Order: sequence, then structure tokens, then C-alpha cells
Amino acid sequence: MSFTEEELKLAQADATGDIQAWYMDDSTDDQRLPHKLEPDQPAPLDVLKKLGVLYWRVDADNHDTDPKLSAIRKVRNYSYKIITITPEKLPNYEEKIKSFYEEHIHEDEEIRCILDGSGYFDVRDEDDKWIRIDCRKGDLIVLPEGIYHRFTLDSANYITALRLFVGAPIWTPHNRPQEENASRMKYVDAFIKPTAAA
Repeated sequence: MSFTEEELKLAQADATGDIQAWYMDDSTDDQRLPHKLEPDQPAPLDVLKKLGVLYWRVDADNHDTDPKLSAIRKVRNYSYKIITITPEKLPNYEEKIKSFYEEHIHEDEEIRCILDGSGYFDVRDEDDKWIRIDCRKGDLIVLPEGIYHRFTLDSANYITALRLFVGAPIWTPHNRPQEENASRMKYVDAFIKPTAAA
């Protein structure tokens, strides 16, 4: 498949953006709370990029026709499924939210485009500290294969998102520890070892 220069340009991850992320406290309070450190310690986009996290800002209201999202899907070969998570739509909601919050990896990228509502993806940095990424309408993020992460809704208890994937969707979580998993080793070689050597 060939791509135009415009498609390739639009499909490049945003170099800057107003996505909010911060280092988390160690509180065991409700996972849906922000859990910011006092004082706040932001994690700007360049910190996320060093961990392999990619970010785009897209037009969520026009996701079927947005040129940027169309280019991303074409260049990265993504298909998608729309998911909605609310207490009313997800059976055993509280149990499911707790299961999403178990620290795990996937053997493929995890890609979400938020169409409405909000939630948090938490990722581990190179020092094994949690960074919370506040995902809101119009945010598209890609978590790389093998990164330790977890997900929760925020206190609004509502999100609708595109769940993007390549090929057949496989979202099997592999709970920590996964140090011998090939996807985890690939991630460590690509993102953790270079940081440690710097």
C-alpha cells in the first residue's frame, strides 16, 4: 500500500500536545481519583514519548471523516471497534473496573481514541514509577507492546472510545511479572535499556 506525503505527515505522532499526565501518589484511595503528588509533578509529552507512548489530537465528533485519524488508520493499518464503558452498559462494572486496573502488558500495542467521556491510563516509567495519563475526548494514544500499564475510568464513570487494532483484535492481558515475556523483553530493549545507558 502506498501513502501520500500528506497522509504520512498527518500520521506522525504529535510533537507537542496538551494531554495531561503526572506522577502518581501511593494512595490506596479510589482508583478513579486523580492521585496527584503534592506538589504536583507533571509528566509532559516528551517524558511519555521516551517510554514509547504516542499521542495525537483528533476530531472525535467527526471520527469517520477526520483526515488526521483517517491517515493514522491507513498508515498504521488500524481497524476499530467502538466501546462504551459505564455502570449501565458493562455487566459486573465494579469487578471489571478492578480487573482493568491490574498491572499488565499486552503482546501488541494498546490503542485508544476517546470519543466522549474520560479515563486514565497509568504507565510505568524507567524507574518503575507510575505516570497517570488523563485521556479525554479527542485524545488518541498508543501504548507500546510490552509496557506495564493499567486503565481506570475517572469519577465520571463514563467513556466511549475507538479500540483500534491491527489484524484480528487480541487484547489478552498478561499480569505482572512478565520479565521473560518476549514482548516485555522487546520493550525493555527499546525503551528502558537506552534510558539506563544515557
